[in-house]
Amino acid sequence: MKNILVTGGAGFIGSAYVLMARQLGFRVINLDKLTYSGNVENLNSLRADPGYVFVQGDIGDAELVEKLLVTHAPNAIVNFAAESHVDRSIIDPDTFVRTNVLGTSIFLRVAKKWWDELPQGDAKKNFRFLHVSTDEVFGALQLGDPAFTEKTAFAPNSPYSASKAASDHFVRAYFETYGFPALITNCSNNYGPRQFPEKLIPLVALNACARKPLPVYGTGENIRDWLHVEDHCEAIALVLEKGILGETYVIGGNSERTNLEVVKSICRVLDELKPSKEGAYEELIHFVSDRLGHDFRYAIDCSKITSELGWKAKHNFEDGLRATLQWYLQNNEWVLNVQSGDYRNWIQKNYTERTL
Repeated sequence: MKNILVTGGAGFIGSAYVLMARQLGFRVINLDKLTYSGNVENLNSLRADPGYVFVQGDIGDAELVEKLLVTHAPNAIVNFAAESHVDRSIIDPDTFVRTNVLGTSIFLRVAKKWWDELPQGDAKKNFRFLHVSTDEVFGALQLGDPAFTEKTAFAPNSPYSASKAASDHFVRAYFETYGFPALITNCSNNYGPRQFPEKLIPLVALNACARKPLPVYGTGENIRDWLHVEDHCEAIALVLEKGILGETYVIGGNSERTNLEVVKSICRVLDELKPSKEGAYEELIHFVSDRLGHDFRYAIDCSKITSELGWKAKHNFEDGLRATLQWYLQNNEWVLNVQSGDYRNWIQKNYTERTL
């Protein structure tokens, strides 16, 4: 059984990948710092699984990372660990630099040292390090501009995207300078179950159910491409298995929507799934001051990963959105734990952390 070290595996995308990796038969070691958006309840189904090991810790803790590598000898590393919210990066950019830039740099250094010391053979030859990043490193597009590709120049416009761009550069540099066997993926906006409620889709859905205002930046005309988290994880698995070392692969859902269109779609679905006696949910839409440096449009051209690796998104946005909203409506305990901020206490009561 192959071992995979996953970092940030208690977060939204990371936990979806961990669940998929276990279904594929991989033994997973999950290293997560458990910041506000990391929640081990996302992986509640694996609590008694002998093929899953959880370790609370930081990718910037060199001693801990080295111990994990020596103890578990992973065949691959998938790095999801990152601070990931644009608004938070505008308020507190230093935290994003510490985790996304310095943390990634330390993590790479320790991983390279461990890999260098592996004896020659299949384990060393077949090892891979996959760094998961964002399309936001490419900056913003206007209507009519061609979509982002792997050749698009970096032009980050927020502290978050700048920190992710820097981490991407470090990963690439480790491949080019040291021959470290690394790959990079850059994805568009993910959606799906278990997403932390600060993100657009769960925020709007949960606010609507509580009859709270539905905040929309500016006029709501900013455009994003939406990618279902399960499609994203399948793409990551394929890149890890078949991707060419040193290459970057962009991953998107081919589902461009304005923010206002997304919000209205959420309202229409909720009108069907959970009708309110107080009126249609669209009545709650509330336009707020635009985000500082708000990128207008993101779009991804997936031609490379489709033609070279055979990947294609399976979910269309309408069906994926409906299923996602149904999940939130059916998982009230998860929602309450996250919204109340009490899930740290829940961890102590319901989860026994495994040793290294």
